[in-house]
Amino acid sequence: MCKNYFSCLFLCALLLYFSGCDIKKTEDQKNKDNPAANSKENKAKENKVEEAIPVETIAIQKGDISSYLLLSANLETEQMTDVYPRVQGWIKKFYVEESDYIEKGSILLELEAEEHELAERRARIVYEQSKNACDRCRAMYQKNLKSLEDFEETKFMEQRAKVEWQQAQLTLAYTKIAAPISGVVGERFRRAGDLVNTSDKLLTLINNQEMIAVIHVPERQIHNIVKDQKAFLESEYWKRERLEGWVKRISPVVDAASGTFKVIVGLQNIGNKLKSGMFVNVHIVLDTHKNTVLIPKKAIVYENENQYIFLVKDTQAHKTKIKSGYQTATILESLSGVEEGDQVIIVGQANLKDKSKVKIVPAKT
Repeated sequence: MCKNYFSCLFLCALLLYFSGCDIKKTEDQKNKDNPAANSKENKAKENKVEEAIPVETIAIQKGDISSYLLLSANLETEQMTDVYPRVQGWIKKFYVEESDYIEKGSILLELEAEEHELAERRARIVYEQSKNACDRCRAMYQKNLKSLEDFEETKFMEQRAKVEWQQAQLTLAYTKIAAPISGVVGERFRRAGDLVNTSDKLLTLINNQEMIAVIHVPERQIHNIVKDQKAFLESEYWKRERLEGWVKRISPVVDAASGTFKVIVGLQNIGNKLKSGMFVNVHIVLDTHKNTVLIPKKAIVYENENQYIFLVKDTQAHKTKIKSGYQTATILESLSGVEEGDQVIIVGQANLKDKSKVKIVPAKT
């Protein structure tokens, strides 16, 4: 029984073996009978291996690039003042509101002036009386009817009355409060009808025509910063705009605690779009290389602390090592390895190998 079982298994194995050989012979015969199909299949495999990789390129150009000292600061206004009354009184009327632009000397508000007007009139009358008395005394002195002492006393009384009248005129003028600088009303602290003293703040005036950024520069840069040196500022709010500025003032003192010295960077507030307190990045131009080869940073491939780019030559991507110089957020200077006009790959280079076959496609808009 057992022998019959093993005999059956052996016969089945032989049948499967010879069946497989027949199938292989049949396929080989088909390939021999149809060489064209076999050639197309091999060619398709070859084409698949040699298929070009689509990439985007840009022509390398020359230009200027600078080295910068980058620091951050908050914008401040060069001129800002708080307005206080110079006499006590009740606020009669405001002529300005917050955000109004005011020229220097313009009236901001007015205090009740009746009491000061009466005081001015009284002082004027006293002065006129003293003046008339002095004139009479002078005439009598010239006729030897009055002594020198009497004449000098009346003269001094006239002068004192004149000063008191002038003081009353000045006090009356103080009831009309004028702008000490040209600028914008930043904040108003009082309302019409309030009683104010000379210690009460009324308004804040801000001149936004010229802004400043105060930065603290490390002392190792003390010989690289000079007055009127070029600078530019960038803000998160004005991302696409570079704000031109200059080094306005340099402190001659190095702070011993921080090891820095203060630098004031000035800039014109064109269009009044900059506001006091805005955060900005300040770039001070230290040096500039002119007419040098510039490469977009997005073309760079980093490998083991080395920088490479892929240049397209004869439909092949050639991996090229570069030596970089100055750089910004978007471009860098190439000191060797490339020339102006070379086509550098900016999209599709991440997985390329040296001498890979590539196909240049138009840039996406």
